[in-house]
Amino acid sequence: MTDSAPAWLDDVKWDAAGLVPAIAQDHKTGRILMMAWMDREALALTARQHTAVYYSRSRARLWPKGESSGHVQKVHEIRLDCDADVVILSVEQLGGIACHTGRESCFYRVLEGGEWRSVEPVLKDPKDIYG
Repeated sequence: MTDSAPAWLDDVKWDAAGLVPAIAQDHKTGRILMMAWMDREALALTARQHTAVYYSRSRARLWPKGESSGHVQKVHEIRLDCDADVVILSVEQLGGIACHTGRESCFYRVLEGGEWRSVEPVLKDPKDIYG
């Protein structure tokens, strides 16, 4: 990022790796769609562009949500929690799929009887999303 980074980024408590957890929440229903990580550049870009940009730890680079799937998150609001160490994005999930498994939400498993059970349908086969 450039030296002209917004001063509000300094209010965020970044972890030792320079990241902060970011929760994407449906702006109409309040449903939690996913959790990812952001670095300073990702958060600044998200605020500027009004589309979610995360930091992919596995790829060690910025990850604009939807870059390969087309499932972009339009950001309506960004909130910082009381400890300044978690960000919530209020988003419109374009295409209705946030999870790489083809589901609306990454939180599709429920603990029942000591086991995780999938309770959300696959809306689109990931092979059809990612080729």
